[in-house]
Amino acid sequence: MSELFARSFINGMPLANRFVRSATWEGLATDHGAVTPRLIDTLIGLARGGVGLIICSHSYVSPEGQGTPWQIGVYRDELVDGLKELTSAVHDDGGRIVMQLAHAGAFAEVGLTGLPALAVSKGDGPADAGAIEISGREIARIIAAFAAAARRAREAGFDGVQIHAGHGYLLSQFLSPAFNRRRDEYGGAMENRARIHLAVCRAVRQEVGADFPLLIKMNCGDFIDNGLTAEDSMQAAQMFAAAGFDAIELSGGIIRTGKLSPSRPGIHSEDREAYYREYARELKKKITIPLILVGGMRSFTVAEKLVCDGIADYISMSRPFIREPELIKRWQAGDRRKAECVSDNLCFAPGFSGKGVYCVTRERGENKEEAESAYS
Repeated sequence: MSELFARSFINGMPLANRFVRSATWEGLATDHGAVTPRLIDTLIGLARGGVGLIICSHSYVSPEGQGTPWQIGVYRDELVDGLKELTSAVHDDGGRIVMQLAHAGAFAEVGLTGLPALAVSKGDGPADAGAIEISGREIARIIAAFAAAARRAREAGFDGVQIHAGHGYLLSQFLSPAFNRRRDEYGGAMENRARIHLAVCRAVRQEVGADFPLLIKMNCGDFIDNGLTAEDSMQAAQMFAAAGFDAIELSGGIIRTGKLSPSRPGIHSEDREAYYREYARELKKKITIPLILVGGMRSFTVAEKLVCDGIADYISMSRPFIREPELIKRWQAGDRRKAECVSDNLCFAPGFSGKGVYCVTRERGENKEEAESAYS
């Protein structure tokens, strides 16, 4: 049996295989963040498709932190009952599900929230327009909001939570010199820029206990001017591991800048997969907690080699599961053809029109060769 289908654990959470559905905005919640039947059906499909761990999309922990329309909310107790329906349905089909907790910071959708966006610091940064600089009191409130959201997630039956500190969301902005020009205890050296993350870790642990899986997603680099570097990322990751996070998911890039990873359409060969493998290789030497690697995975052979070579402990994918929620079941059955996803990024447009995220190419009935030719 392939190592990819070996049973494993993250802080007591049993996982049937090494495949993770990286948090992907589904665009299927209500206007106020409540669960809908279509959202439940989407995540049930992933459980039935054999995904070892499902991370549901960035759930906003505070009203002003909403980053996308029809985004899952976890900012008030009234949302818990709907979330319980979601987790129960996933568990009934044998799945494991973690909730990603997020705050969009300066990239919040003020047109949806009706509230000012919160910037880590004001100046000439990439997300300053119209945002207000977050105060020390507001930082304390947001730390408490993450902790309360984690409590709600546990009450709702989630198997764990993941703190979103990548892609330019608020906690990513604190880590990045491009956004963080503060001169107080939250700015300057990495020890200061990571201070809020360690406080979130402590606050969440106080709410949910030591036995509840607590993951964090972070950038290996921002890939923008004056952004987070690989060296700084390694330092922060070691701090997170020492603080009590149970696993790190490694990604990269910043939303709305055109630099959300070196992601590219038309990943046609194995050498173009796993954008962050070299970052992961170096980070794996420095931490002892599990490392989840995302970024351009399409082939079973690439995924298997990454795990067998000790570069990553888990393989995380997003867009392949939009097209093929049954991908892992197919691979486990012996059909090891690469994922059908052609990375054309057309899947997210329907989400912004209220239809939810889905594979437009698959709906059109285009075969893989036609789509790859169009986006090569």
